[in-house]
Amino acid sequence: MLSNCKVGAIVFFVTDLSRSVDFYRDTLGLPVNLVDGHDGAFAMAQVGELVLVFIVHAAKAGESPVVVFSLDGGIDDYAEALAGRGVEIVVPVGESPDGGLSLDFVDPDRNLLSLHQGPDLPRRK
Repeated sequence: MLSNCKVGAIVFFVTDLSRSVDFYRDTLGLPVNLVDGHDGAFAMAQVGELVLVFIVHAAKAGESPVVVFSLDGGIDDYAEALAGRGVEIVVPVGESPDGGLSLDFVDPDRNLLSLHQGPDLPRRK
């Protein structure tokens, strides 16, 4: 079902955005940009084709990072297909920090996975 997708982002829930930006930018040398999202500031770092996203959010051990599969549209179709296969959807399709759409679900071990599509892509294919 996701064979033609790619892992486009890994989301890290962090307690202190400035500290995380300093670490990934100054210690690891990654290009990190602060972004003013509709729910507040977050940061993004580019690592090859992969994006690391840092969002201030309380999380228990094991809830972060979140692997995000990038879609080229059709997120509602994916949501229906996942639900039809008995996959537990923990956050239904909704707006993501960049204005696109996302959906969160869990694997059998309750590892959090996410689907994301950009803001200008169709909800259905």
